[in-house]
Amino acid sequence: MEKRIAIIGAGISGLLACKYALAKGYHPIVFEAQDCVGGLWNHTIESTKLQNSTEVFLFSDFPWPSSVKETFPGNTQVLKYVQSYAQHFGLLPYIKFNSKVIGIDYVGVSREEMQAWDLWGGTGQPFGSKGKWNMKVQHTTEDKSIKEYEVEFVILCIGRFSGVPNIPEFPPNHGPEIFGGKVLHSMDYSAMDNASAAALVKGKNIAIIGSQKSAVDMAAQCANVNGIDNPCTMVQRTAHWVLPSYYVWGGVSLHYLYYNRFAEILVHKPGEGFLLSALAFLLSPLRWGIAKLVESYLRWKLPLKKYNMVPPHGFLQEMSSCQILVLPENFYDKVVDGSIVLKKSKNISFCREGLMIDGETQPLTADVIILATGYRGDQKLGNIFTCPSFQECILGSASSTISLYRQIIHPRIPQLAVIGYSESLNNLYTLEMKCRWLGHFLDQTFQLPSIKEMEKDVRMWDGYMKRYAGKYYRRSCLGASHIWYNDQLCKDIGCNPRRKKGFFSELIEPYGPADYAELNPQS
Repeated sequence: MEKRIAIIGAGISGLLACKYALAKGYHPIVFEAQDCVGGLWNHTIESTKLQNSTEVFLFSDFPWPSSVKETFPGNTQVLKYVQSYAQHFGLLPYIKFNSKVIGIDYVGVSREEMQAWDLWGGTGQPFGSKGKWNMKVQHTTEDKSIKEYEVEFVILCIGRFSGVPNIPEFPPNHGPEIFGGKVLHSMDYSAMDNASAAALVKGKNIAIIGSQKSAVDMAAQCANVNGIDNPCTMVQRTAHWVLPSYYVWGGVSLHYLYYNRFAEILVHKPGEGFLLSALAFLLSPLRWGIAKLVESYLRWKLPLKKYNMVPPHGFLQEMSSCQILVLPENFYDKVVDGSIVLKKSKNISFCREGLMIDGETQPLTADVIILATGYRGDQKLGNIFTCPSFQECILGSASSTISLYRQIIHPRIPQLAVIGYSESLNNLYTLEMKCRWLGHFLDQTFQLPSIKEMEKDVRMWDGYMKRYAGKYYRRSCLGASHIWYNDQLCKDIGCNPRRKKGFFSELIEPYGPADYAELNPQS
């Protein structure tokens, strides 16, 4: 009897998981709450463009169409590209649209038996246990009744940047409830069509709380609609390093500074040996110097100091926490002409007229306030489990990262994989690498190590993320050790992790999707 596999979500990670499960002979069922594929790209605003160039943001076996000329395509072009991928590889028949998974529960094995296991699932294999997953799914286009499904393996592809908004805590009686205008989260704004979004902000005073990609995109869009007549104010608690593009110093790509093996030699990596550790220590001045060189360039290129937007932390931490972002076109031109106003305030509170800002006696008046304050990806991940013990298990401690071996498998939760929770500086091909690894695991190309060994590896990655990402370690960013991470996946599969031809190419050339186009175990 064929083992049944369920995939939750038909965004990029869900489509990849489906494709690579099919390649191994399985016939997965994909549950998607929306009526289309594409996930988050169905809810991006008009000013949103790719963070990465098309050269590195692409499926390894599906090039961008020749009609896309831009280096950083817009949101509709990206969505069409993802939809074309699903159509090209025949994935749509496996997807149940308008089907929201409201809970999953593992049955057939007692908690006591699971706790006694030395190997994942008892055997270290994908289907080693007699347990199964019961799934409750609401099909929203039918009678909205809840149906149950039973499967042997679940792949969670629910992402972390949607679903559960992160609403900051405000002082008592100084929260959104006392504001006389409209307050909404960026999730709700992004869900609007372009015409409705423009109508909401047109002719109004808009304040945006936030400093990441959604905040700068919305500020740019509001400035495009209102100009200097009704400036958009962007209030940040912490300034972050931003890029005018991924190309610096006369067209030299940032990838040559942070996306090659030489760059990774400069940092301490999880599980590295004595020699690599010694090299990282000895070359730490060079690592510091490269970061300071980039910071100096950005200070020169952008008026960060003039507008009090110089970050308090270094550029390496920004890269290592996956918080680096590319500004919308002409962003600081809009700041200079006054259509975008930048403010920084550690303490933000609401009043009837708008917001109270540190050091200002008069409130910042606003008609609409948008909270671009991110999402609770960890809570979203935990909510999918109906069993409290599994919820606690997946979320772990607030002082550690989510415990995922290879950023995919939780050592204590059998017959389940998580794709898309940890971040990288190029999520698409990282997701593809994970799904390839998972496909080989489902095909039993390799076996997982013991639970204790997996937990040891998880702790090493947790230490790495805390060392380089600082207080942002919960983002589980692969950051400055992305190639090193891919090396581990290649070794598991039985592939040569060295993907370049020649010593200097291996050392200096940036890595990208093309380097991993063919991953098959060596004979």
